[in-house]
Amino acid sequence: MALAGLASVALLNGATAAETEPGASALPAPMREALARAGLPLEALHVVVQPVDSRQATIRHRADLPVNPASLAKLVTTAAALDRLGPAFQWATPVWLEGTVEGGVLNGALHLQGRGDPSLVVERLWLLLRRVQALGVREIRGDIVLDSSLFAMPPRDPGAFDGEAQRPYNAQPSALLVNHHAVQYRFVPDAAAGVARIAVEPPLAGPAPPATLPLSNGPCGDWRAALKARFDAETGTRFAGAYPASCAEQAWFVADPQPASFNARAIEGLWRSLGGTLGGQVRNGPPPARRADFEQLSPTLAEAVRDINKLSNNLMAEQLALTMALQASPGRPATPGAARVLLESWLAARLGRAELPAGELLVNGSGLSRDSRLSADTLAALLQSVWSGAQMPELLASLPVAGLDGTLRRAQPATAHLKTGSLRDVSGVAGIVRSADGSRHVLVAIAQHPNAFAARPALEALVQHVAGREGVARTAPPPRKPVPVKNRPAAVKPAR
Repeated sequence: MALAGLASVALLNGATAAETEPGASALPAPMREALARAGLPLEALHVVVQPVDSRQATIRHRADLPVNPASLAKLVTTAAALDRLGPAFQWATPVWLEGTVEGGVLNGALHLQGRGDPSLVVERLWLLLRRVQALGVREIRGDIVLDSSLFAMPPRDPGAFDGEAQRPYNAQPSALLVNHHAVQYRFVPDAAAGVARIAVEPPLAGPAPPATLPLSNGPCGDWRAALKARFDAETGTRFAGAYPASCAEQAWFVADPQPASFNARAIEGLWRSLGGTLGGQVRNGPPPARRADFEQLSPTLAEAVRDINKLSNNLMAEQLALTMALQASPGRPATPGAARVLLESWLAARLGRAELPAGELLVNGSGLSRDSRLSADTLAALLQSVWSGAQMPELLASLPVAGLDGTLRRAQPATAHLKTGSLRDVSGVAGIVRSADGSRHVLVAIAQHPNAFAARPALEALVQHVAGREGVARTAPPPRKPVPVKNRPAAVKPAR
């Protein structure tokens, strides 16, 4: 399903010349002023602005230098997936009933095989187990057998990236990824009883955290720190503090400290919460060598891509990259190395090259890396190619809208669909901006500097300039909406 329209290749091939071409202007005054207020040098910025239907940049600054793209790398991953898999692609999780079913009893084992579905969260796992019960099964006399062998993941310290092992974005990808290997703790104050009641999703087999916490007075503040939580692989989750009554109801998504056993504990816990009984254990093992009794299908790839880009979901992006590697070589388990080669090869081909320009590489599909490097030219060429391709509507609809939703809901309003990217020393945006005269422009702007976070007003100033709205006063941001209870546990992440 190759996309059409590679006219933008000339942008990359002629990158150096465009820097000095007549008509390629310097950074606009509002952006330079914002940089000066932030104390950032012009050398920290890497910018391309170009009409979607032209090879000539209108603004270009240090655009050929490879820099860390942070979550702008997700543009590559999602564009490649829409191209290679198609927007209607769905993940299938096959299920086998091994044995006879009599009087509500499965005299044998229940098998599940993971094939990379990034959306197998609590409600979808609930639907899967309800389908098992709809086949007449209330008791499983044998085992529940899980297979996650289609992804071959090397051992990884979940806290190696930033020392935050409990953050859901640091969870390891898995072919069978139940609820992103994360737990939602919901705290509901009960003023009459003087406690906050703790609800846990999914319900996990094994030791449970306390059901209540004492309430405390005072402002909400850093309520997570007030809980004095301990997430321990040996003793489980414990809360030794108190919950501020002024916080009302809050939810906390946490990566489970025992990821190797999480699937087993989550599936057993949810099966028992549905009234099911289990005579054996939950263990790992291969599935039967026959056609599955049924398959649980995921939402479409177009929906998954929206979650990945609007929420900048790192784990889902990694699952998607590995899925492409698995689909490319179905006879062997997908590896991070194979996913990386596939993404780099696809991007180079889209740019009309045998390989990426010198110094450019993609370590993974999410951008959660200190070592990935792409130039603003490369990202601009990709966006121009996608704009003229068959999957443009799906990719464009997946990007946050400035001032409206996703990671840009608090930005200044503009008719702009932009992916954001941020790490400790990187801040960037890339996408499509509509100007006041109706023309549309590719925009890529990346700040790489130890104080890159301070460049955000300058990036917004550029967007407003291109949109023809630089003179519009900033409006108050809309109030923060509560996180919907849809068990998207990787919503908290650094790479946006």
